[in-house]
Amino acid sequence: MIRRIFVLSLLLIALLVSAYSVFAITYGQPDGGEHPYVGLIVFDDAEGPAWRCTGTLVSSTVVLTAGHCTDGAVAARIWFQEDMTAAANSEYPFGGRTSYEGTPYAHPNFGPFALPNTYDIGVVVLRGRGARMSTYGVIPSLGFLDNLKNQRGQNEDFFTVVGYGLQSVIPEQSALRIRMKGTSGLINLESALTDGYNLQTTNNPGQGQGPGGTCSGDSGGPIFWQNTNIIVAINSFGLNANCVGNDFSYRTDIADSQNFLAGFGITPQ
Repeated sequence: MIRRIFVLSLLLIALLVSAYSVFAITYGQPDGGEHPYVGLIVFDDAEGPAWRCTGTLVSSTVVLTAGHCTDGAVAARIWFQEDMTAAANSEYPFGGRTSYEGTPYAHPNFGPFALPNTYDIGVVVLRGRGARMSTYGVIPSLGFLDNLKNQRGQNEDFFTVVGYGLQSVIPEQSALRIRMKGTSGLINLESALTDGYNLQTTNNPGQGQGPGGTCSGDSGGPIFWQNTNIIVAINSFGLNANCVGNDFSYRTDIADSQNFLAGFGITPQ
């Protein structure tokens, strides 16, 4: 049953728990244990499980995700299993021993999508000791991506995208709930839709350093700088319902993001 739909000015990007949605990693491959700190989050509204996104553990108790994922949610739970298919985990979406419970928070300025600065950043604060891991995602220094603005040969710059969303929409929907990874190329940092706040990357086979892109359910997932654990942006929105063309993500190296995260003890490393 669909309990909540995010109607954005451009595209629906959070994947509903149990229903067809328009917006996983496209043209990607299974993560293979490379990013164990990236998990699948289910968010609850007042009636129970309502939609899901992807998030990244940036400390033992703080999960970084998108503001449009946390906005309006009253509770959340996250799994870090790579395979979250029904056969692998029967506790989804209600939780149990294999999940971690937490409280969602959206950026206080997040609201109706107002481009280019959408404030599309949020966190889930896990209860108790949280999830202890040997490695976490980290956020970059302020202005980390700025030096890419005027570089020639931008398609040589690449990003690793990770998420649990759809693998495809057309010709058939594929929603395996498996952590996937892909590689995207840089398109733009200063267009009307980016303007220093968003990162525009490729989502077509054969583009840039690809193939790789994002789709529904990847919302809130990390955009890593190359092959590192540095989260330079958070998967935010796209321009069509078929998960092709371009992807847009909200930058973590800007003051609005870093001031918000500092309130939860997350600072650049």
